[in-house]
Amino acid sequence: MNPTPLSTIAAGADRVRTAIAEASRRTGVDFDYLYNQAKVESGLRPDAKARTSSATGLYQFIDQSWLGALKRHGAEHGLAWAANAIGTDARGRLTIADPGLRTAIMNLRNEPEASALMAAETARENGAAIAATTGRTANATDLYMGHFLGPRGAAKFLGAMAADPDQRADRVMPAAAAANRAVFYASNGTPRSLSDVYERFAAKMGDDALDRALAAATPAPSAEPPLPMSLALALAGEDAAALDGLLTTTKPEAARLAYLTLASLG
Repeated sequence: MNPTPLSTIAAGADRVRTAIAEASRRTGVDFDYLYNQAKVESGLRPDAKARTSSATGLYQFIDQSWLGALKRHGAEHGLAWAANAIGTDARGRLTIADPGLRTAIMNLRNEPEASALMAAETARENGAAIAATTGRTANATDLYMGHFLGPRGAAKFLGAMAADPDQRADRVMPAAAAANRAVFYASNGTPRSLSDVYERFAAKMGDDALDRALAAATPAPSAEPPLPMSLALALAGEDAAALDGLLTTTKPEAARLAYLTLASLG
């Protein structure tokens, strides 16, 4: 097998960085956050594919999360054709009736331009939801918690951490812990505290955020019942599995050309 030329690798890295920078410019989401998220999720590989789930692309979107992001934001970024093709089945799951169109839309996850834009829009939504619940601006680690647990799950986690950072994380987030043992438990089975889990994500994101989060966080009012776990939390096991999966896939050229042509119009 011939090795990939260094010039090709460099061109791919430049394309990824440019795509992330453009997504940051369009949405206002911090470039460093988006870059570090892609590094954690896929090693900055647009063609990454998780071995253990449907997670695919630069930001490792699972199928339903990808369709949801496109449905909400595709039209804003030249992808109205994709957003308009996404419907809902009898079980409430997002779906695409035409098999060929579904393949093209799902393959857009491998395009760094589309993937970065949808990741940025999702981060912006998560940040707004977390800020509304905690009363403070979400930092990079908060945003990644929103990606990992869903915005409601992240708000519950952050509120509990503000009240008692040393309490066991698995007791606050039992469903997430069951799906992601490597996150919530040490290798010897010892349960991690909320601050332990948070610090591990902060280290992944290059964000020294724990002290700032604990100082600034405002727990949710006691009169409010605990927030229910969102659908995103139910899918969190797939997202986390993507971090440890063996990443291999093939890049669909047709989807790339379709996206670039349409994106140039938006």
